[in-house]
Amino acid sequence: MQNNNPYDDFLRNIAKLVEEIMKTMPDRENTRFVGCTIIAGTPSDMPMVFHVGKPVPEEVSFEMIESDDSIFITAEIPPDIESAPYADITPDHVGICIGEQTSTIPFETPVDVIHSFYMVRHGVMDIIIKKRPVEEVGSSVHL
Repeated sequence: MQNNNPYDDFLRNIAKLVEEIMKTMPDRENTRFVGCTIIAGTPSDMPMVFHVGKPVPEEVSFEMIESDDSIFITAEIPPDIESAPYADITPDHVGICIGEQTSTIPFETPVDVIHSFYMVRHGVMDIIIKKRPVEEVGSSVHL
């Protein structure tokens, strides 16, 4: 039995449009398409949620940008974690800990742990790492 929902054609057209956008999207480092699933012609008029297992990433995904005096790291927080995510900031690396997964990011330059911080909100962890001034790196000042 075929369900002739008037929105099926509309959703199929949107699905084709999204597919075409994904195919013609420029292939650059900064271009990202997180994901999209459009299913038209469902057997009932009610929206449905499909669960296809729970993927377990090997590492936490993050982006890092560096300036002269700071390092900015942004990590996406999955919505289904059971414990609070946190950042373990040390003088030579930061560990992003989300659930059972941890990503360690080494620093090429010493950092000022005391003035570095992180915050988690709206599903994103932002970590701001302050670099130690060059004159402190060679001196006997240790944190």
